[in-house]
Formats: sequence, C-alpha cells, structure tokens
Amino acid sequence: MDKFINFMEKHFIPYASKIGNQRHLIAIRDAFTVTMPLMILGALAVMINNLPIPAFQNFMKSIFGGSWTGFGAAVWNGTFGVLSVFIAFLVAYNLAKGYGKDPIGAGVVSVASFFTLGAATSGMNSSGLFIALLVGIAVAEIFTRLVGNKKLIIKMPDGVPPAVATSFASLFPAMITIALFGLIAAIVAAFGVKDMFAAFYAAVQEPFMGLANSYGSALFIAFITPFLWFFGLHGANMIDPFMQAINAPAIAANADALAAGKTAPYIVNKPFIDSFVNMGGTGVTIGLIIAIYLVGRKNKPYMVVNNLAAAPGIFNINEPLMFGLPLVLNPIMFIPFILTPMVCVTTAYFATSFGWVPVATVMPPWVTPPIIGGFLATQSFTGGLLAAVNLVIAVLIYMPFVSLATRQEQKKVKAAEAKA
Repeated sequence: MDKFINFMEKHFIPYASKIGNQRHLIAIRDAFTVTMPLMILGALAVMINNLPIPAFQNFMKSIFGGSWTGFGAAVWNGTFGVLSVFIAFLVAYNLAKGYGKDPIGAGVVSVASFFTLGAATSGMNSSGLFIALLVGIAVAEIFTRLVGNKKLIIKMPDGVPPAVATSFASLFPAMITIALFGLIAAIVAAFGVKDMFAAFYAAVQEPFMGLANSYGSALFIAFITPFLWFFGLHGANMIDPFMQAINAPAIAANADALAAGKTAPYIVNKPFIDSFVNMGGTGVTIGLIIAIYLVGRKNKPYMVVNNLAAAPGIFNINEPLMFGLPLVLNPIMFIPFILTPMVCVTTAYFATSFGWVPVATVMPPWVTPPIIGGFLATQSFTGGLLAAVNLVIAVLIYMPFVSLATRQEQKKVKAAEAKA
C-alpha cells in the first residue's frame, strides 16, 4: 500500500491538482454553485405540481381550483426556465474575475452574445446549457483580451464619473465580441439551421446525457470522487462541472416526462448520487460513523473524532472524518472508502433500472439527512427504503476495516505501555 501511495503522489497527484485548479473548471463550478438554490426550488415546484398522491391533488383542486398548478409553473419559469441565461452570465463573470478584468462587463456581454445566437426563441432553459457554457467561456476569453487593449479605449475628459468612464472603456470590446457572435448566428442560419439550440441539443447534448446516464458512468463517478479525496483533493468539486452539465437537463427531462405521464428517462443525476451514494458525504461515510460506534469503541482516537463528526455527518458533511480520522492517505480505509460508494451506486442503479424505485426527479438540498433524501428525491417510500439498504451495506463494508484499525491502535497502545 505504501508503494501505491508513493507512486500516486509522484505521478498522479500533480496532474490532478492542476486539473482541480484549472480556472475554466473553477468558473463553471462556481457558476452552478450560485444557481443551486434555483434548481432546488424549481425541482420542488415540479414535485408539488406532480406529487403522485390523488388525495393531495384533489385537495389542492378543491381549494384553489384547476389552475392551482400555475404556482409551480411560474416558479419553474423563473428557475429552470432561465437557467442557461444565469449560467452564461456567471461563467463569464467568474472567468473574467479570475483574470482580474471587468467581471460585470464580461457577464453582461455574455448574456447579450447568448441572446444574439437566438436564445430568445429557445435555449433559455436547461436545453441551452451547453451553449451557455461555451458562450460564457468564449466571451470571457475574447472580452478580457480586448478590454485591455489601449487602442480600443475611449478616453474620457477629466471629471467624468468613474462608472461612465469604465463603461466607455469596454464599449468597443463589447461591440466587437457581440458582433462576432452575431456573425456566427448568421453563418449557422445560412446553412439552413433554423434553431441553433434545438439542433445542438439533438446532436450533442442529448447523446452526451445518454452516455453519462449509463451504469459505467455512474460507477466511474462513484470511484473517482473518493479516489481523489483519498489523496487530499476535493473530488466532488473537481467533477462537479461534469455532473452539473448533465444534471439540470436530466432533472428537467425527468420532470417533463412525468408531467406527460411518461417514464423518466435519466437515472443518473445529482439527486441520485446525493441520495443513494454520498450519504454522510463522499465515501458513504455515515456508514463509517455507525461502524465505529458498533465495533470501534476501543479505538480512542477514532471515537474522539467520531463523536465530533457524527452531527455534521447526518447532514452529509464529512470533513471532520476526512482530515481528523483521517481518511486522507489512510491505507487501512482506502479499500472501503473506494469500494462502498461503488457498491451503493450499483444497487441504486439497478434497483432504479428494474423499476423497483422511481427515478430521482427532485433535488433535495445536499444537507438533507440520509434516507429522507432518498424519499424526497424519488417522491416514494421505496426511495427511502433503498437509501436505508445502502446505509446497511455501507456499515457492513466498513465494520471489518474499523475492527482492523482498532486492533492496530491497541497494539500501538500496548507497545507504548511496554516501553514506559
């Protein structure tokens, strides 16, 4: 195990660290972090509108009439319905901020460029997400380079308010950037493409979502996140841009399918991972906390950390375990820390694909306690039951390794006492 850790530290970690600190990925991750409350609210609104309980539906109709679902529809329009617009702004904003250039200007120009491509007719919702990401990155790269060009700056006389001077300093860069996207829109239209966003979604985004919806991709996500965490890298943050690129469209597609009385098409999404795999945090560490209480009471260092980590762990915060136990670079815990989420994602994926559990269509807050999250994500008690089964599996996998760590600790204590 020591040879493996040394090899990974030498050959893998430097490259993984560079990827984790890559400014474009950070900009995308931070953009989705800001929009997370909107996605949660939009998902909850869809859940309320389509809650599969006849008594609830009849009750709401009796009080508010047949148009009571207008509330959920209005909330969806203000969240998922304009999600791509927010992403276009925030990605450009974060990237320009990272370059130390005008972030507000970059964000505004990005939104303008996004609509220049035809987002007003379609693409404002999650179907335009990929183009929004590309536009945000492209605008930030172009705009931040032009805005620093002295030849493009309009010099204002003394006494002009700073806000006015700043806006005129970015006038030509903004005009050039937006004009470039206007040219792209004209070229695409010349090839007979009437709706760029619909065409791009059908050709690129939808197939990509289908690829990411496979068991293999779910297994990879379950593996790579704890694997990176083991070496001290925030695995969840590093793969978050990939997850979010498929997450919002998948949730929206699932909700639309259910509203139309069809089967939800996408199993793998963020609520699926959060509710059935990341219980207690990466590595299904709520299972480790329970395992320590069951078989690790004689391991005093583990118990001290576990008592501190139990309360945060209920709300899926496991940094006390990561760095206090620690799980990072802990050779004894390497196998269960990697294996447990892979087993849990397997049971969850096939339980869903076999129809035993509904597809996750609602995104509960990531701090939702285990089991409750499974119920909310699927709107079904079977979702809570599946989460409970995975929790038991996690405890059983961690228990022998906790016992092994406890024996090692007892040997150290006895050796120390013998020396004393």
